[in-house]
Amino acid sequence: MIKKQICIALLALTVYPVVQATQETKAYICKGPKSTKYHYSKNCRGLNRCSTHIYKTTESEAKRAGRTLCGWED
Repeated sequence: MIKKQICIALLALTVYPVVQATQETKAYICKGPKSTKYHYSKNCRGLNRCSTHIYKTTESEAKRAGRTLCGWED
């Protein structure tokens, strides 16, 4: 019984960091013609004038698309 609990504990310790590392930071972008920023919050003040829909993505994808962090976010 104790061996089983130790095995489960060790498995949890080895899997948990992998799960944490794969979680991406969420980001929101506007796909309007003049949009260049990404935002951490869908309700960010910088998205008020978005002329299209607000899209959910990841921070790394937004950066890869050439977006920079909104000035209201830092």
